[in-house]
Amino acid sequence: MFELSTFSLQGKNAVVTGASRGIGKAIAVGFARAGAKVALTSRKVNDLEATAAEIAAFGGESLVVQSHLGKTEEIGKMVDTVKNAFGRIDVLVNNAGTSPAMGSVLDSDERLWETIMNLNLKGLYFTSQAVARLMKEQRSGKIINIASIDGFKPEPWVSVYSVSKAGVRMITKSFAMELAPFNVQVNTIAPGAITTKMLDSHWFHLPPEEAKSQKEAMAKLTPMGRIGDVDEIVGAAVYLASDASSYTTGAEILIDGGALLGTALWDTIGP
Repeated sequence: MFELSTFSLQGKNAVVTGASRGIGKAIAVGFARAGAKVALTSRKVNDLEATAAEIAAFGGESLVVQSHLGKTEEIGKMVDTVKNAFGRIDVLVNNAGTSPAMGSVLDSDERLWETIMNLNLKGLYFTSQAVARLMKEQRSGKIINIASIDGFKPEPWVSVYSVSKAGVRMITKSFAMELAPFNVQVNTIAPGAITTKMLDSHWFHLPPEEAKSQKEAMAKLTPMGRIGDVDEIVGAAVYLASDASSYTTGAEILIDGGALLGTALWDTIGP
């Protein structure tokens, strides 16, 4: 019999990478509201402390762990710190990622490639590996990878970022396949355009009016006619972190306002 309580995160311990802002912060706060203890990781301690303060304000519990997951030597330290504090890790959200740099495939250089791949792919893979070893011993766990619709359909001028997010999708499937016998579920959330500093990086180099115009144009191209909010990612994350998703693994949840369905037509043909 279905019980609403299966969506609760009460008693669960979660790690959210890139929890200092944007989608990562929203998920971390959402998890705490759902009852989880949340380890917050990022390179910037001050921003993590702000997230922790927001969680503490409603009685939630969190742990701030500074870590640069693009450096593999810091991954083990982070995982050990969380395990020592919480005793176990039930949920990992791999949200940390670097902003897409604008540029043609003809102009991208090796430094850009290394910067993006180190965090978006290498860091995510080895963070998952370190936590998955604990989850295998526990015979339970949830890993949630934050990809992007750019990993399904390449976005012009952000080729390296798009390639990295396609890689995130395959990491999810590979881990899901091998960890399924140990009751560890691994899934992907792929957001579309969401109001974050990362999205704004598309236009930071433009004059304010032109940036505003391009952002409005992006919204109009989405069937739902708007850019999403970070809180609209949280519900899917809570589902994938909870017991409600016990038979869901290797799945991909698109939260993109219908962007991958195609361009909105309402302006030309009406509803």
